[in-house]
Amino acid sequence: MEASEILKQFNDIWQLRHEYAKDWKQKNGGKVVGCMCTYYPEEVMYAAGMLPVRILGGHEATSQAAPHMFDMWCPFSRDCLNQALKGKYDYLDGVMEVNTCLHMRVAYGAWTANVPTPWSYYFVMPNAVRSPHAKTFLRGELVEFKKALEEWTGKTISEEDLDRGIDIVDTNRRLMKQVYEFRKEDNPPITGTEAMTIVWASQLMDKREQNEMLKQLLETLPERKLDRETGVRLMIVGSEDDDREFLNMVETELGATFVIEDHCTGTRYFWDEITPQKDRLQAIADRYCDRTPCPSKDWGMEDGSRVRFDKILEFAKEYRVQGAILTQQKFCDPHELDIPSLRRVLENNGIPCYFLEFEVTVPLGPFKIRVEAFIEQLLAEELFA
Repeated sequence: MEASEILKQFNDIWQLRHEYAKDWKQKNGGKVVGCMCTYYPEEVMYAAGMLPVRILGGHEATSQAAPHMFDMWCPFSRDCLNQALKGKYDYLDGVMEVNTCLHMRVAYGAWTANVPTPWSYYFVMPNAVRSPHAKTFLRGELVEFKKALEEWTGKTISEEDLDRGIDIVDTNRRLMKQVYEFRKEDNPPITGTEAMTIVWASQLMDKREQNEMLKQLLETLPERKLDRETGVRLMIVGSEDDDREFLNMVETELGATFVIEDHCTGTRYFWDEITPQKDRLQAIADRYCDRTPCPSKDWGMEDGSRVRFDKILEFAKEYRVQGAILTQQKFCDPHELDIPSLRRVLENNGIPCYFLEFEVTVPLGPFKIRVEAFIEQLLAEELFA
């Protein structure tokens, strides 16, 4: 199978996420649990024989969510709730939220109050993940979460089950990082839109199935040649982003390429693997505290520094980024606080930045004009440097 065919399958799974989950449930007889944040411990859920799926919006008007959430809540959280109220997630056996931003917590509360779902769980993840107490605290939460899954399913989760869950998820992370290595090339054989679609699909499909698809993709990518120039090498950073139309517009109509990103629907979700330990739950806890943090979690350093800035800057240098597009879901408080400092860090290191504020639906026309002007600016500065 050619790379383009495999990539199309990933796109189909992202677009037909509900159909995929229903089909998986019918074939496997396991429970499907909707998860509202990437800090959910999916290793434990795979150990329990479940399919965790990321709750994503539909990029459409959120009229049904309006009575339950303020219009000043971020559009992504309103969109996720709106999809649930419309019955799009009626196949879920359970839904869980992780202690993250206030807006998603409100969406979870409205969901559990208004959408019949057999099982729900609120997983408490430390906010200050760099605190010396965070890992010990999180291990304790994982013990309680494991017990809750065992009580719900009636099955004991053994150490062998945890090893299997860790192996499934870490293999997936490792394979996706291998795909991302191709984005470092002068002429990458995969676009940013395609690469990010793989990550979206990873949050929606059985990772065992995706792992086999990724192995096939890695065999075919070295021979793949795209009928396009790479153009300006861009990085995209910010809030949740599965706005394929925007990404595709920048790459197909403006001729640039997103070579790397920092999103919870991108590298921030999968980049860091687990370091094996005898205590499996502690190993999982350490990974989630040590992973590249979300802005809502990047606290606890005595000097006040932000850990994720170092990782973003490292990415920018490794992938030879020429400019960064900083995105924010409207009213997203953590990123709104984060972006001014992040912008200074990037620009002080010679990486120009451009800011865009996203809503449920993206105004492609105005965004095209603005990004095109930014790209022209980058080319002009390069020409006269």
